Amino acid sequence: MRKLTLSITVLSLGAAGALTAQSPLRPAPSGRATSVVTLTVPRDPAAPAPAQPAAQAAPPITVKLDYGQPHLRGRALHTDSLVPYDSTWRTGANDPTTLTTGVDLVIGGATVPAGTYVLYTIPTRGDWKLIIQKSAGQTAEYDPKHDVARVDLRRRNLSEPVESLTMWLIPSTAPGKGGGELRLAWGTTAVSTTWSVK
Repeated sequence: MRKLTLSITVLSLGAAGALTAQSPLRPAPSGRATSVVTLTVPRDPAAPAPAQPAAQAAPPITVKLDYGQPHLRGRALHTDSLVPYDSTWRTGANDPTTLTTGVDLVIGGATVPAGTYVLYTIPTRGDWKLIIQKSAGQTAEYDPKHDVARVDLRRRNLSEPVESLTMWLIPSTAPGKGGGELRLAWGTTAVSTTWSVK
């Protein structure tokens, strides 16, 4: 770990001379973040070893969330300009939040076929609603004609605030079909629902 830190520091010092004529560098107000779960078919230990070499095995199946990650930076979360209550929110910053799955899923009781989807939420003072839409080149504007499903999200308050919007696909280690929890947290709010392979 020390070598990596040292290399980054040297790179920064080496580039400093080239940047003196430019404007000072500032961090972007938000970035992109992802959460990925890889699904594999467990091998039956009683079955004979596969004749197919590992290099020719089928690629793993993934479920992936990709979202813009805004930061609070001292702002109140639930305001008309950030995350208003009782209105459809694009759930992230800049480009829409997407869910891409290589397998049919059940999310909070709703069947979601394999494919790419855009996610919105409706934040409330109680539980939230997750809106799953067909991916159709959406921007931040919500159009209900693309809705595939609406799912209830259970809300809970956090004792420590989360500075940056964070979304997780948390896999379960329980036996049986693959599944787990889809969770979103920002500020002092966390909301979640279940997901599983159909």
